[in-house]
Amino acid sequence: MTLTFEMDPAVGPALRDGVLALWADVSDAGGAVGFVPPVTPDEIRPALLRHLVDMARGDTRLLVGRDEDGEVAATAFFTFNTHPLMTHWVWLYTVMVHPRHQGRGHGRDLMAAVERTARTAEGFEAIEAIRLTCRGGTGVDGFYARSGYKEVGRVPGAIRVAPGDDRDDIVMLLPLT
Repeated sequence: MTLTFEMDPAVGPALRDGVLALWADVSDAGGAVGFVPPVTPDEIRPALLRHLVDMARGDTRLLVGRDEDGEVAATAFFTFNTHPLMTHWVWLYTVMVHPRHQGRGHGRDLMAAVERTARTAEGFEAIEAIRLTCRGGTGVDGFYARSGYKEVGRVPGAIRVAPGDDRDDIVMLLPLT
């Protein structure tokens, strides 16, 4: 089974609810996507609404992966820089693969689709790099490194998961040129 990727899908209740469910399931499985388990879709909704508002303004674009049943199984949000000295690279946020699809290479497929999109999609012509941050102590930085990203910065203890559980904020970059 493979995932089918789509850039800029139509936003409606099914997509919104699918992303909310994915985000909650990934968070509850221990995924480092902005929340600490347990979390509900209602707790995540404000963060998704910020992404959707940014999408409506054209500042953010969504790459979604769907499984064979058409369900949302993976996401990555590209956010364009508005600072005039940084418009040549994009941020990548909320990179997720549903836990039931993990361990099958879908994460690698998602990251390949991210890179392909940044290299070829309309509106990305001036983009020379993708930048993301990830939570230390999860091993996900190794996953991104295997996908071609290089660690370019680290802020020790910048993420407080719980009292006494501080993690590094790791900055990673994928040059496209």
